[in-house]
Amino acid sequence: MHPQPNPGKINHPAGLINPITMPNSIRMPGKDLLFRFLFEHNDIRGELVHLDDSWQAALQRHGYPAPVRDLLGETMAATALLGATLKHGATLTLQIQGDGQVSLLVVQIDNQTQLRGMAEYQGDIADGTLVDLCGHGYVTITIDPADGNERYQSINEIGRGTLARALDNYFQQSEQLNTRLWLAADDRCAAGLLLQELPPEITNTAMVQDKDAWNRILHLSDTLTADELRDLPVKEILKRLYHEEDVRIFDPETLFFHCNCSRERIANTLRGLGQDETRSILEDEGVIAVECSFCKKHYEFDSIDCEGLFTDTLPPDTGNIRH
Repeated sequence: MHPQPNPGKINHPAGLINPITMPNSIRMPGKDLLFRFLFEHNDIRGELVHLDDSWQAALQRHGYPAPVRDLLGETMAATALLGATLKHGATLTLQIQGDGQVSLLVVQIDNQTQLRGMAEYQGDIADGTLVDLCGHGYVTITIDPADGNERYQSINEIGRGTLARALDNYFQQSEQLNTRLWLAADDRCAAGLLLQELPPEITNTAMVQDKDAWNRILHLSDTLTADELRDLPVKEILKRLYHEEDVRIFDPETLFFHCNCSRERIANTLRGLGQDETRSILEDEGVIAVECSFCKKHYEFDSIDCEGLFTDTLPPDTGNIRH
């Protein structure tokens, strides 16, 4: 997947870019899995993801209303699917930003299948479509290769359908690849299915293809309900949908929640503001308090901490952090 560069102002919550290994992780092997599979002789690939504990970890410090929660869950499942082929050190960020009551959703995954996500909203939220919740705005996919190469970005309008359809349009416009997604989430889990038709020049397939395969497999996949996508084991879904197809399933990958916020990251941000601006904030507030938008971890910097920022004597990460 190679989105083309596209200019635009992107809102990055604190600590979003370039994750590092921190203890803010929840690992529950075996429950949160992404399966890749291929339809033999048809140049069609697929992915199925099911998030349980990582989804609960993303929710545990937030009190999202159900419509926001479910949309964030779909966004997390979609991000897991889109990030399945990331190269070493790379990160993928899926962001939805609009002028509606749900103004921002951000989910990030790295090539180690570490996920985190958050949403910002205001007011009482009623059920509705993507545009009902987010208003007019954009779905942005950003890939940071983290190898010195240029960061790639694709920005597409939210549209008037579901998040899955918005991402289908992204693939059609930016990648010129037939791609379909199915997404579902509730308070227990988030799940997603992705199918993609690969052109022969990518797969180097010389044999005659089943020209009806793509439409047939889409028809089979459209019979999958949201409840089945959420509740059934991945292998059972594949067996139910494609038992008459020649499908090769690969070993699954485990996903888990991880937030890479840290005191040092916040300190670097304050250093970037400069000593005068930092002192001005302290004079107004008495203390600089920062809360991570993803995991809700709280960091505080008093006057001694802030002086240390500019004399390389920042105290260690100890008692002035609370959850």
